Amino acid sequence: MSDGAQPATTDGSDEEYTFEDVSVVMGTYNEEEAIGTVLTDIDEVTDGTAEVVCVDGSSDRTPEIARDHGATVIEQEPQGYGIAVRAAVLEPDRPIVVTTDCDDTYPMEQLPEFLALINDGYDVVSGDRLYHGTDAMPALNRLGNHAFAAVASLLMGTRVHDTTTGMRAYRRDVVEDIEWTENTGLSAELLIRPLMRGYDVREHPIEYRERAGQTKLDPFKGGAEIARSIVKVSLEERLRELPHRPTQ
Repeated sequence: MSDGAQPATTDGSDEEYTFEDVSVVMGTYNEEEAIGTVLTDIDEVTDGTAEVVCVDGSSDRTPEIARDHGATVIEQEPQGYGIAVRAAVLEPDRPIVVTTDCDDTYPMEQLPEFLALINDGYDVVSGDRLYHGTDAMPALNRLGNHAFAAVASLLMGTRVHDTTTGMRAYRRDVVEDIEWTENTGLSAELLIRPLMRGYDVREHPIEYRERAGQTKLDPFKGGAEIARSIVKVSLEERLRELPHRPTQ
Protein backbone atom coordinates (compact mmCIF):
# COMPACT_ATOMS: atom_id res chain seq x y z
CA MET A 1 0.00 0.00 0.00
CA SER A 2 1.55 3.30 -1.06
CA ASP A 3 1.14 6.19 1.34
CA GLY A 4 2.97 9.01 -0.41
CA ALA A 5 2.55 11.13 -3.50
CA GLN A 6 4.85 8.96 -5.59
CA PRO A 7 3.83 5.39 -6.47
CA ALA A 8 6.18 2.49 -5.86
CA THR A 9 5.69 1.11 -9.36
CA THR A 10 4.22 2.20 -12.66
CA ASP A 11 3.27 0.41 -15.84
CA GLY A 12 6.15 2.04 -17.67
CA SER A 13 3.86 4.06 -19.91
CA ASP A 14 3.89 7.83 -20.39
CA GLU A 15 0.33 7.81 -21.65
CA GLU A 16 -1.93 10.37 -20.00
CA TYR A 17 -5.45 9.04 -19.64
CA THR A 18 -8.50 11.25 -20.04
CA PHE A 19 -12.15 10.56 -19.33
CA GLU A 20 -12.44 9.29 -22.89
CA ASP A 21 -10.46 6.30 -21.57
CA VAL A 22 -12.75 5.74 -18.58
CA SER A 23 -15.77 3.49 -18.07
CA VAL A 24 -17.87 4.12 -14.97
CA VAL A 25 -19.73 0.93 -14.07
CA MET A 26 -22.29 -0.08 -11.48
CA GLY A 27 -24.87 -2.66 -10.59
CA THR A 28 -28.36 -1.16 -10.27
CA TYR A 29 -31.38 -2.54 -8.45
CA ASN A 30 -34.48 -0.39 -7.87
CA GLU A 31 -32.62 2.91 -7.53
CA GLU A 32 -35.00 5.22 -9.42
CA GLU A 33 -34.73 7.82 -6.63
CA ALA A 34 -31.00 8.32 -7.10
CA ILE A 35 -29.82 6.98 -10.45
CA GLY A 36 -30.66 10.12 -12.41
CA THR A 37 -28.66 12.30 -10.03
CA VAL A 38 -25.66 9.97 -10.15
CA LEU A 39 -25.62 9.83 -13.96
CA THR A 40 -26.08 13.59 -14.26
CA ASP A 41 -23.12 14.10 -11.93
CA ILE A 42 -20.94 11.74 -13.95
CA ASP A 43 -21.91 13.49 -17.18
CA GLU A 44 -21.12 16.95 -15.76
CA VAL A 45 -17.80 15.96 -14.19
CA THR A 46 -16.54 14.11 -17.27
CA ASP A 47 -18.05 16.47 -19.88
CA GLY A 48 -20.06 13.54 -21.18
CA THR A 49 -16.96 11.65 -22.35
CA ALA A 50 -16.88 8.79 -19.82
CA GLU A 51 -18.73 5.64 -20.78
CA VAL A 52 -21.35 4.49 -18.26
CA VAL A 53 -22.48 0.87 -17.92
CA CYS A 54 -25.28 -0.31 -15.63
CA VAL A 55 -26.07 -3.96 -15.01
CA ASP A 56 -29.68 -3.87 -13.93
CA GLY A 57 -32.12 -6.22 -12.27
CA SER A 58 -34.72 -3.63 -11.29
CA SER A 59 -38.49 -3.81 -11.27
CA ASP A 60 -38.88 -0.02 -11.15
CA ARG A 61 -37.91 2.74 -13.63
CA THR A 62 -34.17 2.54 -12.96
CA PRO A 63 -33.16 1.10 -16.39
CA GLU A 64 -35.42 3.53 -18.25
CA ILE A 65 -33.88 6.50 -16.42
CA ALA A 66 -30.37 5.16 -17.03
CA ARG A 67 -30.97 4.80 -20.78
CA ASP A 68 -32.46 8.30 -20.90
CA HIS A 69 -29.15 9.56 -19.49
CA GLY A 70 -27.14 7.76 -22.18
CA ALA A 71 -25.95 4.79 -20.10
CA THR A 72 -25.54 1.33 -21.55
CA VAL A 73 -27.92 -0.96 -19.64
CA ILE A 74 -27.36 -4.72 -19.42
CA GLU A 75 -30.40 -6.50 -18.05
CA GLN A 76 -29.69 -9.32 -15.63
CA GLU A 77 -31.77 -11.27 -13.13
CA PRO A 78 -30.88 -10.16 -9.58
CA GLN A 79 -28.07 -12.46 -8.44
CA GLY A 80 -26.16 -10.31 -5.98
CA TYR A 81 -23.66 -7.46 -5.88
CA GLY A 82 -20.60 -9.24 -7.18
CA ILE A 83 -22.24 -10.88 -10.16
CA ALA A 84 -23.68 -7.57 -11.30
CA VAL A 85 -20.43 -5.66 -10.84
CA ARG A 86 -18.44 -8.39 -12.60
CA ALA A 87 -20.69 -8.10 -15.64
CA ALA A 88 -20.45 -4.30 -15.55
CA VAL A 89 -16.65 -4.29 -15.30
CA LEU A 90 -16.10 -6.81 -18.09
CA GLU A 91 -18.53 -5.25 -20.59
CA PRO A 92 -16.55 -2.15 -21.68
CA ASP A 93 -13.07 -2.20 -23.18
CA ARG A 94 -11.71 1.17 -22.10
CA PRO A 95 -8.37 0.99 -20.24
CA ILE A 96 -9.61 2.52 -16.97
CA VAL A 97 -12.61 1.19 -15.04
CA VAL A 98 -14.27 3.06 -12.19
CA THR A 99 -16.79 1.26 -10.00
CA THR A 100 -19.41 3.17 -8.03
CA ASP A 101 -22.81 2.65 -6.47
CA CYS A 102 -26.02 4.08 -7.83
CA ASP A 103 -27.48 5.39 -4.57
CA ASP A 104 -25.82 8.85 -4.61
CA THR A 105 -23.56 8.09 -1.62
CA TYR A 106 -20.32 8.51 -3.57
CA PRO A 107 -18.86 11.84 -4.73
CA MET A 108 -18.66 11.83 -8.51
CA GLU A 109 -17.03 15.25 -8.29
CA GLN A 110 -13.90 13.44 -7.05
CA LEU A 111 -13.55 11.39 -10.24
CA PRO A 112 -10.83 13.74 -11.55
CA GLU A 113 -8.76 13.00 -8.43
CA PHE A 114 -9.04 9.25 -9.06
CA LEU A 115 -8.00 9.67 -12.70
CA ALA A 116 -5.07 11.88 -11.69
CA LEU A 117 -3.79 9.19 -9.31
CA ILE A 118 -4.06 6.57 -12.05
CA ASN A 119 -2.04 8.89 -14.27
CA ASP A 120 0.51 9.16 -11.44
CA GLY A 121 1.07 5.42 -11.87
CA TYR A 122 -1.22 3.73 -9.37
CA ASP A 123 -2.89 0.51 -10.47
CA VAL A 124 -5.87 0.77 -8.12
CA VAL A 125 -7.29 3.86 -6.42
CA SER A 126 -9.69 2.93 -3.62
CA GLY A 127 -12.06 5.45 -2.05
CA ASP A 128 -11.69 5.61 1.74
CA ARG A 129 -15.11 6.51 3.19
CA LEU A 130 -13.94 6.29 6.81
CA TYR A 131 -11.23 8.94 6.62
CA HIS A 132 -13.59 11.88 7.20
CA GLY A 133 -15.72 10.19 9.88
CA THR A 134 -18.78 9.00 7.87
CA ASP A 135 -21.56 10.62 9.89
CA ALA A 136 -23.89 9.64 7.03
CA MET A 137 -23.15 5.94 7.53
CA PRO A 138 -25.34 3.97 9.98
CA ALA A 139 -23.46 3.21 13.21
CA LEU A 140 -23.66 -0.57 12.71
CA ASN A 141 -22.24 -0.28 9.19
CA ARG A 142 -19.47 2.02 10.41
CA LEU A 143 -18.50 -0.43 13.16
CA GLY A 144 -18.56 -3.32 10.73
CA ASN A 145 -16.40 -1.54 8.18
CA HIS A 146 -13.76 -0.72 10.79
CA ALA A 147 -13.79 -4.38 11.86
CA PHE A 148 -13.46 -5.61 8.27
CA ALA A 149 -10.47 -3.35 7.73
CA ALA A 150 -8.82 -4.51 10.96
CA VAL A 151 -9.22 -8.19 10.06
CA ALA A 152 -8.00 -7.68 6.50
CA SER A 153 -5.00 -5.66 7.68
CA LEU A 154 -4.04 -8.40 10.14
CA LEU A 155 -4.34 -11.18 7.60
CA MET A 156 -2.52 -9.32 4.83
CA GLY A 157 0.16 -7.70 6.95
CA THR A 158 -0.68 -4.40 5.24
CA ARG A 159 -2.74 -1.60 6.78
CA VAL A 160 -5.97 -0.83 4.94
CA HIS A 161 -8.76 1.45 6.07
CA ASP A 162 -11.86 0.66 3.99
CA THR A 163 -12.19 -2.78 2.41
CA THR A 164 -15.81 -2.55 1.21
CA THR A 165 -15.96 0.81 -0.53
CA GLY A 166 -17.89 0.79 -3.79
CA MET A 167 -15.85 3.58 -5.43
CA ARG A 168 -12.58 2.51 -7.01
CA ALA A 169 -10.58 3.09 -10.17
CA TYR A 170 -8.66 0.20 -11.75
CA ARG A 171 -6.36 -0.25 -14.68
CA ARG A 172 -8.15 -2.80 -16.83
CA ASP A 173 -5.26 -5.26 -16.82
CA VAL A 174 -5.56 -5.53 -13.03
CA VAL A 175 -9.18 -6.71 -13.03
CA GLU A 176 -8.49 -9.00 -15.97
CA ASP A 177 -5.47 -10.56 -14.23
CA ILE A 178 -6.96 -11.60 -10.89
CA GLU A 179 -9.51 -14.29 -10.11
CA TRP A 180 -13.03 -13.25 -9.15
CA THR A 181 -14.65 -15.69 -6.74
CA GLU A 182 -16.83 -13.65 -4.38
CA ASN A 183 -20.31 -12.14 -4.63
CA THR A 184 -21.35 -10.10 -1.58
CA GLY A 185 -17.67 -9.81 -0.64
CA LEU A 186 -16.43 -8.85 -4.10
CA SER A 187 -15.45 -5.32 -3.10
CA ALA A 188 -13.09 -6.65 -0.44
CA GLU A 189 -11.70 -9.23 -2.86
CA LEU A 190 -10.90 -6.56 -5.46
CA LEU A 191 -8.79 -4.75 -2.88
CA ILE A 192 -7.11 -7.73 -1.21
CA ARG A 193 -5.98 -9.64 -4.29
CA PRO A 194 -4.30 -6.70 -6.06
CA LEU A 195 -2.56 -5.65 -2.83
CA MET A 196 -1.24 -9.12 -2.10
CA ARG A 197 -0.05 -9.56 -5.68
CA GLY A 198 2.12 -6.47 -5.60
CA TYR A 199 -0.04 -4.03 -7.53
CA ASP A 200 0.33 -0.42 -6.46
CA VAL A 201 -2.81 0.48 -4.54
CA ARG A 202 -3.67 3.89 -3.14
CA GLU A 203 -6.49 4.57 -0.67
CA HIS A 204 -7.87 8.05 -1.28
CA PRO A 205 -10.19 9.91 1.14
CA ILE A 206 -13.69 10.57 -0.18
CA GLU A 207 -16.79 12.25 1.18
CA TYR A 208 -19.60 9.80 1.85
CA ARG A 209 -23.22 10.94 1.71
CA GLU A 210 -26.48 9.61 3.07
CA ARG A 211 -28.01 7.23 0.57
CA ALA A 212 -31.15 7.99 -1.41
CA GLY A 213 -33.66 5.13 -1.13
CA GLN A 214 -33.55 1.99 0.97
CA THR A 215 -30.53 -0.25 1.39
CA LYS A 216 -30.84 -3.73 -0.12
CA LEU A 217 -28.20 -5.43 2.07
CA ASP A 218 -29.06 -7.23 5.31
CA PRO A 219 -26.35 -5.91 7.68
CA PHE A 220 -25.98 -9.18 9.60
CA LYS A 221 -26.19 -11.69 6.77
CA GLY A 222 -24.22 -9.44 4.43
CA GLY A 223 -21.66 -8.64 7.11
CA ALA A 224 -21.04 -12.31 7.83
CA GLU A 225 -20.58 -13.01 4.13
CA ILE A 226 -18.10 -10.13 3.74
CA ALA A 227 -16.11 -11.30 6.77
CA ARG A 228 -15.98 -14.84 5.35
CA SER A 229 -14.78 -13.48 2.01
CA ILE A 230 -12.01 -11.42 3.63
CA VAL A 231 -10.66 -14.44 5.49
CA LYS A 232 -11.00 -16.81 2.51
CA VAL A 233 -9.39 -14.49 -0.04
CA SER A 234 -6.55 -13.43 2.28
CA LEU A 235 -5.68 -17.04 3.10
CA GLU A 236 -5.85 -18.04 -0.57
CA GLU A 237 -3.39 -15.29 -1.43
CA ARG A 238 -1.09 -16.31 1.44
CA LEU A 239 -1.07 -19.88 0.14
CA ARG A 240 -0.39 -18.59 -3.35
CA GLU A 241 2.76 -16.91 -2.05
CA LEU A 242 4.18 -20.18 -0.72
CA PRO A 243 6.84 -21.85 -2.89
CA HIS A 244 5.50 -24.83 -4.80
CA ARG A 245 7.32 -28.06 -4.13
CA PRO A 246 8.07 -30.15 -7.20
CA THR A 247 6.03 -33.33 -7.45
CA GLN A 248 7.90 -36.59 -6.96
